[in-house]
Amino acid sequence: MQTYVSTEAGEGVDEWAAAKTLVKPPDQLELTEAELKEEFTRILTANNPHAPQNIVRYSFKKRTYKPISYVDQMAVHFSLNGNMILKDSDEGRRQKIRLSTAVGSHCSIFLQAAGEEEAEESGTAEVAEAAEAEEPPPPRVKEQKLANQFNFIERASGTLNNPMRWEIYDAYVEELQKIERSKEKEKTKAQIAKREEEKKKGRKLTSLESQSDDITKISKAAKIMERMVNQNTFDDIAQDFKYFEDASDEYRDQQGTLLPLWKFQYDKTKRLAVTAISWNPKYKDLFAVGYGSYDFMKQGQGMLLLYTMKNPSFPEYVFSSESGIMCLDFHHDHPYLVAVGFYDGNVAIYNLKKATSQPSYKSSAKSGKHTEPVWQVKWQKDDMDNNLNFFSISSDGRIVSWTLVKNELVHTDVIKLSVEGTTMQGPEGLQLQTLGCGTSFDFHKKIDYLFLVGTEEGKIYKCSKCYSSQFLDVFEAHHMAVDSVSWNPYHLKVFISCSSDWTVKIWDHTVKTPMFIYDLNSAVGDVAWSPYSSTVFAAVTTDGKAHVFDLSINKYEALCTQLVVAKKKNKITHIQFNPVYPIVIIGDERGHVTSLKLSPNLRRMPKEKKGQEVKKGPEVEIAKLDKLLNLVREPESKAEK
Repeated sequence: MQTYVSTEAGEGVDEWAAAKTLVKPPDQLELTEAELKEEFTRILTANNPHAPQNIVRYSFKKRTYKPISYVDQMAVHFSLNGNMILKDSDEGRRQKIRLSTAVGSHCSIFLQAAGEEEAEESGTAEVAEAAEAEEPPPPRVKEQKLANQFNFIERASGTLNNPMRWEIYDAYVEELQKIERSKEKEKTKAQIAKREEEKKKGRKLTSLESQSDDITKISKAAKIMERMVNQNTFDDIAQDFKYFEDASDEYRDQQGTLLPLWKFQYDKTKRLAVTAISWNPKYKDLFAVGYGSYDFMKQGQGMLLLYTMKNPSFPEYVFSSESGIMCLDFHHDHPYLVAVGFYDGNVAIYNLKKATSQPSYKSSAKSGKHTEPVWQVKWQKDDMDNNLNFFSISSDGRIVSWTLVKNELVHTDVIKLSVEGTTMQGPEGLQLQTLGCGTSFDFHKKIDYLFLVGTEEGKIYKCSKCYSSQFLDVFEAHHMAVDSVSWNPYHLKVFISCSSDWTVKIWDHTVKTPMFIYDLNSAVGDVAWSPYSSTVFAAVTTDGKAHVFDLSINKYEALCTQLVVAKKKNKITHIQFNPVYPIVIIGDERGHVTSLKLSPNLRRMPKEKKGQEVKKGPEVEIAKLDKLLNLVREPESKAEK
């Protein structure tokens, strides 16, 4: 922006004829004559790109909605109410007369006072008349010009050096400086730069950091708006989730029901099966879903989605993988870390804090990955050096401990499962032993070293982290593969298992035979203990049904058996209880996740007696389950206890 400063000039000289000095800002670009004369063409159209093209109005004549052909393209960018009026208008004429009369009266008063003074001084009328004759006519009053606020010279309308232009310039300069700094770092620290590049793979960086900050702000606001819209759209479901209690449970004779709430689905996972579900330990409305395929002949890509109950229409996070995801687990102390096992035998860790679609850490053939699908992963407590670590189990018979050391996954084989009586005679007299196929495992809640392993042969091994070559105990549990095994969250001795042989069994790990056996008339895909009671558990079967049991109310059959998905070409795969709310989520082979609310009969708590407080807590839950176990324990085991 150029500013012209006029120098002082003598009276009577036209101000436009005064000498003018050209003042340039110190940071103005020096351009050549050719660059100054260069023309830049900009084509402006009268069409508004933001004007809607699909507006419809109801036609009462034709009784239907018809599109409007004319769309208003005008967009007002600036509006200012002025106070200028036309000279020829009535108001303009009135103002002109008012100004002239005010100036005329002022001049007449001034002239009259001057005449009286002169008459008194001279004392003669002739001198006064001569003075009056010589008096010049009254000066003509100049019309007052109204200031034009849109004159580019006017200070009021000018902006301070066009801040938008300089912001863009500063951003480009800053970007150039960053490029120069990165080049210097590459020269001095080549190895560090390579690692940084590997970390930044998959991350979409914008050219300007300020732009990315704006996008994150907009995305956050959009996410809140989306949740508000969804809450209004699914208001009836939200009301049911928060307040509805099925009053008809009083007349059902201890039977209960599952009330369907939201259904979570995503377009890209329609042909994938739900292979894993896990609730976030910190955010009780957030859960992760792993997608893959249990069909050996239909293996392809997998997906990891994170949904929240606040927005059932779209996932919060979306990650895609080359191989199908078979299992996942949230870290208890770091809820943003998700351990994942793949069909191709790899394991990986996803960090939800990082804006990348790729896992932060992943195993490889060099780092000792499994050679068969990974069926389950579980986070463990940090090791002696405070390194993060988790365990994985696979069909290759290996149980592996993965430790995160210096941004790399280091593996240690804990146990290799072997099948008894399958030693074969190999070439040159070598003894070859067939490895067992692990399908599931679970770690004890209190005894850190103790864990259970379910196998494809139907056996359950009680193992210790301290012994890699032998098992503490073996349970001849099922006739087919053990699909899930899980310790009771309250009772330290009790665990549950389910299998494709249609049965769910409850065990005391000190006794070789099961305490309870339930035949559900179809292959059982998954079983889960409830977080609020030691005697409540739920199981899902491949015929599309969910079964909820409460041993304290009925030891022989389920309180609720309900069809959740249609039988036709669809099977239920997994079930999980929410840690806080009275709901379960169920996944199926079509990629859908359904949330259901437990009716009051399925989460019945002890009744209050007059004058007595209801005892609550782990001790009460342990005593409740112990009472049931005592009914079915053999006399010898009772005496041992």
